Amino acid sequence: MEHRREDDPVIQTVRELATHGADIKHLQMDMDKMVNDIDEIKEALRSINITLSEAKGGWKTLLIVGGIGASVATAVAWIIDYLKH
Repeated sequence: MEHRREDDPVIQTVRELATHGADIKHLQMDMDKMVNDIDEIKEALRSINITLSEAKGGWKTLLIVGGIGASVATAVAWIIDYLKH
C-alpha cells in the first residue's frame, strides 16, 4: 500500500469532504430543530387564535350587559331626581 503525504491533494480532498459531511450533519440537525420550533409556534398561535375567538363573544356579552346596567341605573337616578323635585 502506498503512503501519501499530508499535503497530497487526495488527502486534502478527503479531509475537506469529511469536514463538509460533518458540517452538513450539523446543519441538518439545526434545521430539524427549527422545524420543531416552528411547529410549536404554529400550535401556540392556533391556541391564541382560539382564545381570542372565544373572548370576542365574551366581550360582546359583557358590553351588552354593561350597557343595559348603565341604562337602568341612569333611568333609576332620573326617576329619583324627578320625584325629589
